[in-house]
Amino acid sequence: MSYIHFDKTQLINLNYSLEKEIIRSNRSGCYTSTTIIGCNTRKYHGLLVAPQPQIDGQLHVLLSNVHESIAQKDAVFNLGINKYPGNYYPRGHKYLEDFDSEPIPKLSYRVGGVLLEKEIILDSTADRVMIKYTLQEALIPTKLRVSPFLAFRGYHGLSKANTYVNKKFKKIKNGVQFRLYEAYDPLSLQVSKDNVFVPVPDWFYNIEYIREIERGYDYQEDLYVPGYFEFDMEKGESVILSAGLKEADPAKLHASFEKEISRRIPRDNFENCLKNSAGQFISRRGGETRVIAGYPWFGWWGRDTFIALPGLTLTMGDTQTFLDVMDSMSKDLKGALFPNVGSGVMTNMNSIDAPLWYFWALQQYVLFTGDKETIRSKYLEKCRGIIEGFKKGTAFNIHVLENGLLCGGEEGIALTWMDAVTKDGPVTARMGCPVEINALWYNALCFFHELTGEEEYSELAEQVDTSFLESFWSEKKGYLADVVNGEEKDWSIRPNMVFATSLPFSPLSNEQKDHVLEVVKTNLFTHRGLRTLAPSDPRYKGYYKGDQYERDNAYHQGTAWPWLLGHFAEGYLKLHGKQGKKLVENMISSFDGVMTQYGIGTIAEIYDGDPPHRPKGSISQAWSVGELLRMKYLINNL
Repeated sequence: MSYIHFDKTQLINLNYSLEKEIIRSNRSGCYTSTTIIGCNTRKYHGLLVAPQPQIDGQLHVLLSNVHESIAQKDAVFNLGINKYPGNYYPRGHKYLEDFDSEPIPKLSYRVGGVLLEKEIILDSTADRVMIKYTLQEALIPTKLRVSPFLAFRGYHGLSKANTYVNKKFKKIKNGVQFRLYEAYDPLSLQVSKDNVFVPVPDWFYNIEYIREIERGYDYQEDLYVPGYFEFDMEKGESVILSAGLKEADPAKLHASFEKEISRRIPRDNFENCLKNSAGQFISRRGGETRVIAGYPWFGWWGRDTFIALPGLTLTMGDTQTFLDVMDSMSKDLKGALFPNVGSGVMTNMNSIDAPLWYFWALQQYVLFTGDKETIRSKYLEKCRGIIEGFKKGTAFNIHVLENGLLCGGEEGIALTWMDAVTKDGPVTARMGCPVEINALWYNALCFFHELTGEEEYSELAEQVDTSFLESFWSEKKGYLADVVNGEEKDWSIRPNMVFATSLPFSPLSNEQKDHVLEVVKTNLFTHRGLRTLAPSDPRYKGYYKGDQYERDNAYHQGTAWPWLLGHFAEGYLKLHGKQGKKLVENMISSFDGVMTQYGIGTIAEIYDGDPPHRPKGSISQAWSVGELLRMKYLINNL
């Protein structure tokens, strides 16, 4: 049995199996995602979700799903499953025998004397998904019918039946090509052997996505099914269906499929799952290399990129990808700021900390490689521009105070990573001088002085050092204020103080770091991440649930975030060395159990603050995976 495996009892239990989702992406920016039984539960699910730069640069669901039917004599058995109002149909999951993930997702269906295997793989460099069917057992002649469910819509939206859909199709080698709407790339559906395409155009109405119901969004969709492919299969034979934005050579599909398998990192243990997942976040398209912040609904984010990148690349010795991403990101620097969100037409610059994490990421490169010259030659002036931009003052009232601390904020704007905004405004506005911003600011100044030797930056760093302790530290409380705004200080116990223990340069003494870590450990630590607010706080919300308003109000008010554990672990190891190793090892190994819990083989974005700390948010998050890999690296290199 492989590391990730589900048996028939688990698969036919919809309450269990519909909570387990698979996500596979490729370097060209596409992904395929669904549940382990092939029933889509999100509007973001789809077998081919690909960028459409000519439309909006966003991802679009082209091929939502396929339903297979086994035909023998006069009997037809439909293996598919959709959720409709009041019921699931056609409930093909009842034929499932098991799910295996090694080396790629594979479903096995048993229908009487027939055993059919289905494997799904994305082409690593092209906008194409391939589905391989293998008839392992059959007692009598067998045909397979495959019906494609087409969406052709943005992945944040839903498709609705209409009269202007283009029902025409073009015949191509061993298949057909569809282009439901003029703005889209055509979708080529081809089979590796001779087949018959039977046109039976129809809309399938009111397909429901249960996760969207939970999230308070529109949840019903109409999908267009143009017909079905039919072909004979013999015992032992494998046939491949290809769905791509360019025509394929059907004669080469088997070779392409095997080549893709050979490129995969085995998912045969916890660490290999992390490494496999890490590669899923790297996208190369249009001459740029980006980090996708999370699947299935995130694009690339500045802050998330710099935090996740060292773990995703440097821990595995991939310095070139690290530099490629930093080069792409460096092009986006405008004055002192990076885009917080950058994805097609959606771009904004409201991140005070993304430029400071840029320094940290570069520091990590130096720590891993010892190569300062590359940083000086490629990025030094970018760093100078950030510091000088902050000193002069920039957007959102971001500026340096007379005491050297970095301050910012405007009404209605959230500038830090705690950036949830509802109809009532920012949930955690944190206007003024946030603690982690100034820990990062001090670290950036020290690093820049290390690179240049220019004394003015050392002098400013010394000023920040003094002001940081005077402003944030309480000897009586034994921890740091979360935000200082003039005479006002916010003493909420939040994880933001932990960065003052982990960064390469810190204003804190070891004794002060020890106090901070103890407060964090006592109040915020869980085996799934650090809570964003202490449970003793009346604003604490232990469960992330409900519609968007409810979820946004819980996002940074108690919800636990795995990525924060990386900095807690680093601070802890810096203080305790090998004596702290066991605690951090336990932190890492506790995630072994989540590999089959939510996003299969990967780590979720967030977890409930209260036990049993159920996974929530996106099913696979870059900084969750990256920081776990970095934690493993820290342990292995004590």
